[in-house]
Amino acid sequence: MSDVDKTWALDPRLETDSLALTSLELCDVRLANDARWPWLILVPRVANAEELFDLRPGQREAAMQEATMVGEKLKAVTSCEKINIAAIGNVVRQLHIHVAARATGDENWPRPIWGHGTAQPYEAGHGQALIAHLRSIL
Repeated sequence: MSDVDKTWALDPRLETDSLALTSLELCDVRLANDARWPWLILVPRVANAEELFDLRPGQREAAMQEATMVGEKLKAVTSCEKINIAAIGNVVRQLHIHVAARATGDENWPRPIWGHGTAQPYEAGHGQALIAHLRSIL
């Protein structure tokens, strides 16, 4: 996509707190390194974008289509009850879209996952196995 900005760089906190999964037409897709919930993060490769309205209309449409597609795939893989999609950005200002799989009885059901407790990183190999599976269907 010609809309991808060559000067774009991933926020260091997103890089530290997540694992690279794949790149879609507009967004990089990352797996949050928190085994409590299957949780993907889409980051539009557009420099200085902090809000959805910082994207041009075609970019916003692409970001929403990608978030929708990723949500559908994540729901199919996890058999979760609910997919939460949100762009919050209070801690990390760089525009990123959370796509999180939720189920009754998970650690903070039905409350939001953001800011709840302490992240539990994936055990060796488990995160990479989920990434490999998701790569095969995205």
